Amino acid sequence: MTDQYIIALDQGTSSCRAILVSRAGQILGIKQQEFTQHFPQAGWVEHDAEEIWRVQMEVLDQLVDSHDIDPSAVLGIGITNQRETTVVWDRESGKPIHNAIVWQDRRTSGICEWIKQEGEADYIYANTGLVVDAYFSGTKVKWMLDQVDGARDDAQAGRLCFGTIDSWLIWNMTKGAEHVTDYTNASRTLLYNIRDLQWDDRILTLLDIPRSMLPQVQASASNFGTFHYRGSDIPICGVAGDQQSALFGQACFEKGMAKNTYGTGCFLLMNVGDEFVQSTNGLLTTLCCNAKGEVCYGLEGSIFIAGAAMQWLRDGLKMIEASGDSEAIAESVRDNHDVVVVPAFAGLGAPHWNMYARGAIFGLTLGADHAQVIKATLDSLAYQTKDVIDAMTADAGHELSILKVDGGACANNYLMQFQADMLQSEVERPEVIETTALGAAYLAGITLGIWDADLIRNNRKVDRVFAPKMDREQQEKLNAQWQKAILRTMNWIDADDA
Repeated sequence: MTDQYIIALDQGTSSCRAILVSRAGQILGIKQQEFTQHFPQAGWVEHDAEEIWRVQMEVLDQLVDSHDIDPSAVLGIGITNQRETTVVWDRESGKPIHNAIVWQDRRTSGICEWIKQEGEADYIYANTGLVVDAYFSGTKVKWMLDQVDGARDDAQAGRLCFGTIDSWLIWNMTKGAEHVTDYTNASRTLLYNIRDLQWDDRILTLLDIPRSMLPQVQASASNFGTFHYRGSDIPICGVAGDQQSALFGQACFEKGMAKNTYGTGCFLLMNVGDEFVQSTNGLLTTLCCNAKGEVCYGLEGSIFIAGAAMQWLRDGLKMIEASGDSEAIAESVRDNHDVVVVPAFAGLGAPHWNMYARGAIFGLTLGADHAQVIKATLDSLAYQTKDVIDAMTADAGHELSILKVDGGACANNYLMQFQADMLQSEVERPEVIETTALGAAYLAGITLGIWDADLIRNNRKVDRVFAPKMDREQQEKLNAQWQKAILRTMNWIDADDA
């Protein structure tokens, strides 16, 4: 039989990737390309949505060409994407009215304060599962409509579309025929009622966002339209936000199963089943996928800066040439973790939710050097993860026995060992850490009827389990030091200056 494939498009915060997956569910090839990060002013982060579309298609072409794939052999396409990043475009021309506002962007902090003053924060948390924070899409849409000349009139006239990156890609892939998203991405907008599974009119009215701008919402494993590519019609049949896609790729189909993804940010997600669960410890409730790719609920802790901190060491401070260099450097440092880095460059996410925190380095002496800063930056990923897991176990009512990990930074053995030490529990790394892309491919395969949950479970193989080596007394001392540092970054800037 002629070889057949599924292709996953993984549109991340710093790069676009295309992944070739065999019919047996094995990754055969990956192409990746970074794109431009724009920082117009302090706290603002933007992407050029048209550049994202161009780069995503370039890596797809590179993947197909490098493996000499006949597009007719591609059974379907899955898409996974950076969530919350917001695009508004003209329905007729297909042109964005402004650069995409990235999930890390803090410019709408003032709008968030206004929402809280209006007394709507409790309603929003109870119905969207999200705290009122500049992280999410809804306030970004309002900002564009308020600030871009003519945008509000165009929106009221039905001429504008809003979408997260999945919707933007699908719109372009279907040449404007489909304006759609899936439940997982919709649940990150601050506009979607995850109890009723529909756009929330009360919130839309509050933010003055016309319903006509919004995409149709459907299950992650379903048909999102047809991509006409090099003479072949390929169904787009699996879509999920990157963290829910990783949860699916890790085969966390049952209630209580959890994973942590170490990407640009760090995201811990636990499947909590078919019932809405509201956190009392600063976590978010969000929509995920069950074994059939249908909607279920999850608890999530969102850490804004993880791998992005390593990019800062590389590109901003020029301390390393490549992120992979950090492992050997950290291992070479023989100290007691005296230097502490809090990478609150975009404020603090779960469980603190402080929009006005900013990054800091503590514990510097004349003996401190770049290696200690690099080590401390890696440590911060593990400390932040522990904060989220402590909140999650408090909500769940039981201790974590093992943490499943994925994402690029989980390849760092130093980090994974320190993570196990700080959690005082095992950390399990799979052989294939590209679970975000695999999740999107699996969703497409389920829609096509060629895969099921058993195949996904059986495909997952463990590479290494990291067991804690640090004694609890030392672990508690380091955690106390971290908590002291976190407190000192809180509210570094005033709300009026944000």
